[in-house]
Amino acid sequence: MKYLELINLEKLDFKKFKKITPEVFKKTIVLAKKLKNKKIININSTSLGGGVAEILKSQIPLENSLGLKSSWYVLKAPINFFKITKKIHNILQGEKGNLTESEKKYYLDFLFKKASSDFYKIIKSINPDILIIHDPQPLPLINFVPSNIKTILRIHIDLSSPNKNTIYFLKPFIEKYHQIIFSHKDYKSNLFSPKKIKIVYPAIDPFSEKNRFLKTIQAKEILAFLGINPEKPILSQIARFDPWKDPLSTLKAYYLAKNKYPQIQLVLTSIHQAKDDPQAKEMFKKIKKHAKGDPDIFLFSKPEQIREISNDLFINALNTATTIFIHKSIKEGFGLAITEAMWKKKPVIGGKTKGISLQITHKKNGFLAKDYKEISFWIKELLKNKSLRKKIGEAAHQTVRSKFLISRLVFNHLKLYSEFF
Repeated sequence: MKYLELINLEKLDFKKFKKITPEVFKKTIVLAKKLKNKKIININSTSLGGGVAEILKSQIPLENSLGLKSSWYVLKAPINFFKITKKIHNILQGEKGNLTESEKKYYLDFLFKKASSDFYKIIKSINPDILIIHDPQPLPLINFVPSNIKTILRIHIDLSSPNKNTIYFLKPFIEKYHQIIFSHKDYKSNLFSPKKIKIVYPAIDPFSEKNRFLKTIQAKEILAFLGINPEKPILSQIARFDPWKDPLSTLKAYYLAKNKYPQIQLVLTSIHQAKDDPQAKEMFKKIKKHAKGDPDIFLFSKPEQIREISNDLFINALNTATTIFIHKSIKEGFGLAITEAMWKKKPVIGGKTKGISLQITHKKNGFLAKDYKEISFWIKELLKNKSLRKKIGEAAHQTVRSKFLISRLVFNHLKLYSEFF
């Protein structure tokens, strides 16, 4: 199909979670029996880059291994469409501005006059029991869903202070969904019925190539192969080159900390940029300019830079061997890159945002910083105190194990599905 692409995924077995999250495993098996053969369709806007794709590539196969019939489609659209939806994303997160009438028209015309045809064919062919639409890009397709199909809107972005004009523009479509899922209670808008709203935390798959156990010696070999000195302290930020991720503050914090610890290195990476993020190139140019040719700063933006190593294995090696992980977001719906680093027992310094605060309790399992000066302060505190790094890293790992693994997310979703039947 031209505008909606089916994503085929390798099989995964939910049984592997029997030991790692035993209670959740038992509850999920019971629920799954009641939902056997129920058909679920997920639609989002990218299969690479970003937390939504990371979740779905494990969630869909795991649901299928439990006896459901789940599928995943990705919206394919021209760059102009994604420029507009990126603007929607930004102003929903609080950036100043409004959609023009021509932007609204282009956005709706593409979905209603082009994508709707493929969408209708898929709905007619599969006749799903439940349809889940992720984020604003495909949101208005709800207009083409037959009344017998249950619908869920999953919003992953930070909606704590949204642009009211844009919310009112989207409200007629949002109101048609049976349920709305947010990551944080503060993202709930009083514009929507509280009965419809559910809170589900995102999660990671601990068995994926990116998150599985990797020996430290192997991780160091991979980084050395790519020119990074694994015997020197490594600071890393794994995030889209996006203004909301605030990589320039991370750079400033690195330079400030380097005055005291000149041996430190900084790695900024986002190899698989999400296709729905046209701002990335512009931000990357700014980062390169501010890096000033420093040989201890490593920027990864293209697959060829890591040669024959897969991006997931590279991220795994980086999270395994890094000394301190930084994620200085200004706004963050949740931040799965943080979860991945915490799972690897790394001390994380995150921005003071709603989504990051869901994961990090300041000074308990990580640190929250409002600006580059605070980031630099905690970098220096962690570099001089190995036992603090270990203590925080262990606490971070236990937090992820208890709250943010994909088995729990699958259980949460099955609970939501069961409410419809």
